[in-house]
Formats: sequence, structure tokens, C-alpha cells
Amino acid sequence: MKVLTKKKAETRQAPNPAKIMETGMAFWASKVLLTAVKLELFTYLSKGKVPAHKIQKKLHLHPRAVYDFLDALVSLGFLEREGLKENALYSNTADTDAFLDKHKRSYIGGMLEMANNRLYPFWVHLEQALKTGDPQNETAQGEKPFFETLYEDEDRLREFVSAMGGFQMGNFMAFCNRFDFSNYNTFCDIGGAGGFLSAQVAIQHPHMKCITFDLPKVARIAKENMERIDCLPRVEVRAGDFFKDDFPKADIIAMGNILHDWGIADKKLLIRKAYDALPEGGAFVAIENVIDNQRRKNSFGLLMSLNMLIETADGADYTEEDFTRWTREAGFRKTTLIPLTGPSSAAIAYK
Repeated sequence: MKVLTKKKAETRQAPNPAKIMETGMAFWASKVLLTAVKLELFTYLSKGKVPAHKIQKKLHLHPRAVYDFLDALVSLGFLEREGLKENALYSNTADTDAFLDKHKRSYIGGMLEMANNRLYPFWVHLEQALKTGDPQNETAQGEKPFFETLYEDEDRLREFVSAMGGFQMGNFMAFCNRFDFSNYNTFCDIGGAGGFLSAQVAIQHPHMKCITFDLPKVARIAKENMERIDCLPRVEVRAGDFFKDDFPKADIIAMGNILHDWGIADKKLLIRKAYDALPEGGAFVAIENVIDNQRRKNSFGLLMSLNMLIETADGADYTEEDFTRWTREAGFRKTTLIPLTGPSSAAIAYK
């Protein structure tokens, strides 16, 4: 009996190449999904079931490609299908219908569009980034940094702000549901982009007065958004530079995917400025893909940190222990972590 048990254990522990191959070739699946988003397939399918020949015509697909493309999306879990090939009807899954239909406010495809159009080519140069520590984005070709170029193009800036808001909306809603706002009255989102976090706080917690704070060109977009969703005047839009200007005073200071853009010295500077803007008992909130302390579980957070290597001069993601150490240095008395959606969390420091 002991020998049989040992053999079973050996069988369970036998080397298996499946994970290696799945990860090594993961760019296949990634590019299929990103291409479907770029072609607006999920938006087209938002009205219901559609036969393959209509999809082929709408997306200008070659007859040779259409079934493999659509059925790959079925097998990956991004499309539903009834029938087979010429008799097949395709439709969105619940997830793709909710998050990849451009007509819905829950759309998160903007981030995937940017991944396809910008990040995918840059990640080809990961090896160079690992060896040099230098960004591999537009600056590697002698062009201006992405954000500098972005602010010069109104249309691209609007698209980017919308994409970031959509990408984070699930986290914003989860934070508003899971954080206790009962002891606070004012909220300020530093680097608030389109103002969507402040809007969610104001909508879900009517007693809160909110501020969204960003550069003047972004603030104009945020004000338009707040007018459109009828959140003025409970969400005030302020323009400023979070490195050059003092933060607005508030009971809660938040930053969504801001700290990871910068090196440690700048992270500490921003944390210190948040501390100075808060009253005693106030809270500083960083919504990020916080890496687990043992650096084993949050693969997305670690990969996002590598993306910061590709995109920025000094940026990197961080662990809960890192956040605690930096905030304690600034004078905060305690920290906690609230899981949000997927790999994201709200790291919170209390003054």
C-alpha cells in the first residue's frame, strides 16, 4: 500500500510542460483578443447573435481567417457560439458584453486599445530594457516622452483619459463600496484624470464633497465629464501640477496608478505632500496593483512593474511592505490594504 501511494505521489509531481508552453505562446491569445477589440467586434455583437458571414463582411475579414479567428475567441471564453461554421451564430459573453462594448460606460477596452497600438511593439524590446534600465517607448526612438506628446494632441488626450477611467472603473466602484467613508467629509483625487473616482465617491456617498486635481488640459476634460454626468458642484475640478503645487486640503487624499509612474524619491515626495494636506485622522489612498510581500502571487503587479520599466525612466510597482515603510517615514501612523478587483488593491495610510 505504501509503494502504491508513493507511485501516485510521483505521478502527481511529474514534470509537465503545459504551463511553459501556455505562457511562452500567450502572445497568440493576447493578440487575438487585442485585434478583436481594435476591430470593435464586441461592440458589433452587442445587439445579439450574428452569423459569421455578416461578421466577415462588417470587419473586412478574409474567408480563410474568419472561422479560426472567431472560434479561437470562443475557445478562449470571449464569445458564445451556436452551431458550427456556416451555420454558426456568434454573440458576446456576459463579460465581453459588459466591458468591451464601446457604447457602455463600463467599457474597459481603451486600455486594451493602447496595449495593442503602443505597448505591444515596445515589449519586443524587454530584453534591452532589462539590460540597460532604459525606457523602450517613444523616447527610445528619439521622440518626445509619451505624456508630453499626449498633452499636445487633444484627441489622443481625450481618448487616453477615457481609457484610463474605464480601465479603473471597477476598482473605483469597489473602493467606494468597501472603504468606510462615514468619518470623512472631503475627498481629493490627485492626478484624477477624467474625474471618475471623485464622481463615484460623490454618487455613492452623498455627504462627501470631492475634488479632482490634474493638469489644466486634463482638468478641462474632467469638468466636461462632471457636467455630463451631473456631478457638479459636488465634484470640484481644480487644475494644477502635483509636483509643483500644494495638494488641496481634504480628509482623504487618493491617487490611482500615480505612484508607480515614479522612482522612490518622487514616490516619497508625493506621499509627504499627501501627509501635509491631510488633517489628523485623515487617510491617504493609493489604488494600484500592489504586489504581495513575498512577490510570488500578484503576477499582474509584477508584469505592470516591468511595463513601468518599458514606459518610464524610474517607475516601478511596489509591495504593501514598501508602502508601509514609505508612509511611516512620512509620519503616517498605520496602514491597511483593501482588495479591489482582480490584482488591484487600495493601500491606505492613516495620519
